[in-house]
Amino acid sequence: MKITKRHFCSAFLLMAGLPLMAQQEEFRLPPQATEFWEPVVRKVTPGTENSQAPSDAIVIFDGSSLSNFVSSRTGQNPEWTLENGVMTVAPGKGDIETKMGFGDMQLHIEWAAPTVIKGEGQGRGNSGIFLMSHYEVQVLDSYESRTYSNGQAASIYKQHPPLVNAMRAPGEWNTYDIYFTAPRFNADGMVVSPARVTVVHNGVLVQNNVEIKGPTEYIGIPNYKAHPDELPIKLQDHGDLVSFRNIWVRKL
Repeated sequence: MKITKRHFCSAFLLMAGLPLMAQQEEFRLPPQATEFWEPVVRKVTPGTENSQAPSDAIVIFDGSSLSNFVSSRTGQNPEWTLENGVMTVAPGKGDIETKMGFGDMQLHIEWAAPTVIKGEGQGRGNSGIFLMSHYEVQVLDSYESRTYSNGQAASIYKQHPPLVNAMRAPGEWNTYDIYFTAPRFNADGMVVSPARVTVVHNGVLVQNNVEIKGPTEYIGIPNYKAHPDELPIKLQDHGDLVSFRNIWVRKL
């Protein structure tokens, strides 16, 4: 048979299509091929409400005592006040910190600015939550009070302003749900993976997996220095009657 140009083209197209057809056949996998059954996902019982501690949480403060804290200044029992299940900063008595250290964590904490309004900006309902004693999530009465954006409530202090201002009025309870990844250092003390944090303020996302540039500094540029894998959570005495309740942590 005489091979014409048309026969040649038809044969070429058929041969060119064979690898594609074979490739499609080769990757036609059953659904089970992309399923895995191990490890079995660990079961955790959630709290009766989202604000309540799940079964694997470490309850730091349930309103009954300050026994899980010490004074950052003296290492002794904290001198903050405890009344009706709420602890309140005792101005001049200093910061307090957890006895236990934490690294990667989910932290739930509720706080309220003083009902008696005094001052403006940084002088109004000021405190702070220091993750690993170094990295501050700002606590401040920013309800109707202007200050620098990276210093208002829910900021990563002097680094990242919150995406929005989700404050409640003085005397009302605010909730922070904080998801924190600790920094990693190499054997020489150099940071190889900076800390990152996500903050949800009153159910509103205000910090979206932002990179923490180093320990909180009031003046100057933050620079990492190697520290242990787990350190206490510190609550700040900034001279204002800020109150706290319902504090729990999940180690991640």
